[in-house]
Amino acid sequence: MTQPIQLATCTYQEFAPDMGTPVRTTVGHPRFPLSYQLGGVARSVTPTRPLLRIEAEDAYEWAYRRLLAERGVDAVREELTAIAGANDLDSPVVLLCFDKLSKPGNWCHRTMFGRWWTEETGEPVPELGASPTPRPTPPPSLF
Repeated sequence: MTQPIQLATCTYQEFAPDMGTPVRTTVGHPRFPLSYQLGGVARSVTPTRPLLRIEAEDAYEWAYRRLLAERGVDAVREELTAIAGANDLDSPVVLLCFDKLSKPGNWCHRTMFGRWWTEETGEPVPELGASPTPRPTPPPSLF
């Protein structure tokens, strides 16, 4: 039986060291200083440059899932397990990217990965960053 790995997702900006081992999943490095050191780069989870040109969320997710399927669950698990082993095995591997989900309409590959991973393995991948803030419901009309 395959050993489950603790995974979570977050933004570079919202990550805090007590969340786990921070791991880059972006094509480029952050262009701003981090207050923590990255524990690795998850290349098997990182989208390709051509994928980044896709603007429609559904088309992007379809292409990204296809890429993940080509890379394979076993290869992804092997890479993430190696990153965990090189850091703190008891700490979640936190997959980071730039997109803040608190902005309405934002989406990102890290949550798409989380859904794919859970579907493929049954293992949950919680999002640790801020969730979108719902718009306030207007009060009911009195007339």
